[in-house]
Amino acid sequence: MVGQSPREAGESRTPVLLEPFLHQVGGHMSMMKYDEHTVCKPLVSQELSFYESLPLAMRQFTPQYKGIVSVHLKKDSLGNLTLLASPSLQPESCAHRDAIGDSSLTIWPKCTWAVGAGGEHPCSKWSHTQLTKTFKDSCQGKVLLRTDLQYHTDSLLEDENGNQAERNSYNPWGLHCHRQHLNRMSSKHNENKLHQFLLLENVVSKYNYPCILDLKMGTRQHGDDASEEKKARHIKKCEQSTSASLGVRICGMQVYQADTGHFLCKDKYYGRKLSPEGFRQTLRQFLCNGNHLRTDLLEPIILRLKALLSVIRKQSSYRFYSSSLLIIYDGQEHKENVAPLDNHLHFPKAKCTPAQGSRVDVRMIDFAHTTFKGSKSNHTTYDGPDHGYIFGLENLIKILQNISEGK
Repeated sequence: MVGQSPREAGESRTPVLLEPFLHQVGGHMSMMKYDEHTVCKPLVSQELSFYESLPLAMRQFTPQYKGIVSVHLKKDSLGNLTLLASPSLQPESCAHRDAIGDSSLTIWPKCTWAVGAGGEHPCSKWSHTQLTKTFKDSCQGKVLLRTDLQYHTDSLLEDENGNQAERNSYNPWGLHCHRQHLNRMSSKHNENKLHQFLLLENVVSKYNYPCILDLKMGTRQHGDDASEEKKARHIKKCEQSTSASLGVRICGMQVYQADTGHFLCKDKYYGRKLSPEGFRQTLRQFLCNGNHLRTDLLEPIILRLKALLSVIRKQSSYRFYSSSLLIIYDGQEHKENVAPLDNHLHFPKAKCTPAQGSRVDVRMIDFAHTTFKGSKSNHTTYDGPDHGYIFGLENLIKILQNISEGK
């Protein structure tokens, strides 16, 4: 939980303007940035139940749960929508976070999220100068400094020919999810309605150029509460993708390319089309920085996946339906691994330098359909570990070991 605030109890708190989380590479629910080390997402009771009763052994493989915050929609005179978190309106049972800095309110001072029938772009256009000034102290802002911030709502990661663009100065998926979420909220609720959001650790905050692979794990993706129509839809997706053959499929990816200073991005639609061999090649691509294969990362990733596998095998009754696994590393190599590149983006280290021993990370996320014995939202009680998840982990480890051995 978030630590108690040093401020006086009952003192009014400044609302926090929620920003789209620019390193969201997968999923359909909008993830938003609360502060430099915290993200938030709409609260789902089943996911809250999971975090509240999380087994101790799993905590190193999940984001830290930091509590709940109340959020409301705000619309200006032009119809532009924003989301404001109100720390003072948190339920009393949830502790406040340590402090709310002004940076939460100044990162996006001129950026508005236009939602209208005309299909306007959800973000105003920024010049290189504006971006440099506005994001100079922001880890997330660093990835945007290459170009103007533009987002084409009709294309996502595809060009006009339907092919996925290989180079991006930022990943547009989070902006896409954010716009859809604002549309849904504005059509269903008035501005005064308070929504509860989960506060979670931003697991990529310590990386300068976070390379992220979002993997949908397991051979089954639908929850116990899924309708027959939804169940059939998810079963079909699994059968037509590597979920059935490997127990894992790619849901999103961003890889920093040191030779261009851009991110290579793939989305869930790309991942669904992959054959087992295509999955292997994309996994290899995730470890390539445009100059060479990051073989130095293979052993630490494999070791962490094996540690997770050991933990999952011991979790009786848990079923992690529709959950994802993130593999994360920093696209900025350590000096001992690479010589400086002339065209590499250079930024002040500030507080964004990864801590020693955290060159790679593996985290489980998205537990809205996770069920376990004793869960408040439990529909069915299962025995033994989640064999579909284990099957996916075993195949993932095997493929990475083959890459390590040059196969």
